[in-house]
Amino acid sequence: MTLVRRRNYFPTVSNLFDNFFKDGFLSDNVSDEFTLPAINVNEKENSYQIEVAVPGLKKEDFNVEVNENILTVSSEKKAETEQKEEGRYTRREFHYSTFSRSFTLPKNVDAEKIEANYSEGILSIHLPKLGEVKQPTKNITIK
Repeated sequence: MTLVRRRNYFPTVSNLFDNFFKDGFLSDNVSDEFTLPAINVNEKENSYQIEVAVPGLKKEDFNVEVNENILTVSSEKKAETEQKEEGRYTRREFHYSTFSRSFTLPKNVDAEKIEANYSEGILSIHLPKLGEVKQPTKNITIK
């Protein structure tokens, strides 16, 4: 296989279009990057704590559910804006964002007592552990 280096013989035309779409009318509040929210998982003595960094959302935007030992955190948000200036032009933008993260729960999580709280851009999910079941100790006599 041969690698061929491409050269741009008309850089001004290419840059004109690149700059138009990159820095022109599409640059206001439009991101071409998709990122999943950052998540911290912390194990404590009696529980697990999951923190999801999701600023700019409301608690109504989230769905947190447990199904067959899998915890799923998801969100969907739609926004639309429109600008008109004396009939000369109309600018209409819409934004749609969604994410979904799933976690397999450890066997020692009490799924019935999971709680979630959203405050200052952080969704906190508290997963209490089940009480530890101690197996009895037994000495076995060798015959």
